[in-house]
Amino acid sequence: MDYRSDAELVSRVLSGDVDTYGVLVRRYQNSFFRFATRMLGSRDDADDALQSAFVRAFRSLKQCREPNRFGAWLYQIVVNECRTLGARRTRREQRLVRGSDELEQVLIDLPGSGSTHAEEIQRALDQLPVEQREAFVLKHVEELSYEEMTRVIGASESALKMRVKRACGRLRELLEEAGRVS
Repeated sequence: MDYRSDAELVSRVLSGDVDTYGVLVRRYQNSFFRFATRMLGSRDDADDALQSAFVRAFRSLKQCREPNRFGAWLYQIVVNECRTLGARRTRREQRLVRGSDELEQVLIDLPGSGSTHAEEIQRALDQLPVEQREAFVLKHVEELSYEEMTRVIGASESALKMRVKRACGRLRELLEEAGRVS
């Protein structure tokens, strides 16, 4: 575990120690992968989005105005890559995460839930409009505050609260229809 601050690591990378960028990647890859998988519904698409985001961030690192907030800056790039990839994917047939092994690796372990329940949750998430799914995942999966979400997404706090509320309501409807929530 590397305990150097993001600002120190960014400074080292900008000074020519490009290997230090790997520390930043390792620091954020798991949580961002979980987010991207939830947003895109596919581990392969999440891998593609993250790879693209990390490369884009490396190339644009000089534009990171607040190196101590590198994680939030990178989150914005990951969100944008997910949006771009998601938009491209909607032109193709929409896919669901396949196989219970993949779902179990990326979904929160819910008490008493099996892979069928996890698949229904992912299907319900996939049916939400992108803005609602994004807000829901950031709030309830990644556990960001509304203030952090505002910085990542760029929408107002009230707009984000409304998106989360609507997402929760729609998810409840979808899961009730599937017989999973009473």
